[in-house]
Amino acid sequence: MTGTPEVLFVCVHNQGRSQMAAALLDHHAAGRVRVRSAGSEPADSVNRAVVAVMAELGIDISRELPRKLLTEDVAASDVVVTMGCGDACPIFPGKRYEDWALPDPSGQGPDAVREIRDEIDRRVRELLASLV
Repeated sequence: MTGTPEVLFVCVHNQGRSQMAAALLDHHAAGRVRVRSAGSEPADSVNRAVVAVMAELGIDISRELPRKLLTEDVAASDVVVTMGCGDACPIFPGKRYEDWALPDPSGQGPDAVREIRDEIDRRVRELLASLV
């Protein structure tokens, strides 16, 4: 990697896990990493419970919108982190791929979503330490 590392988080609907991961990395990296997220089948909006538990940390994702995963997103990234999107993510040689097996926050209550958020936060901090 040369310059500023670029990280892409991908899940199916881009309404929960990948949104939390992108917001947390962006928060902790403070400009040292370029971050984006996308979904193989994006939803219409970000999960309300996810917005609420992120707000508890002072991170506002209420204006974020799920995005469709594009080949260009993967091509521009140094690290691609998938979270349950199966084979939908294109593979490019020379990219670093990680698959984070995490529960889907859809339909979960706030306590369960907090646990998912906290696990994502732990992994994001490890990822950041490996990049900068």
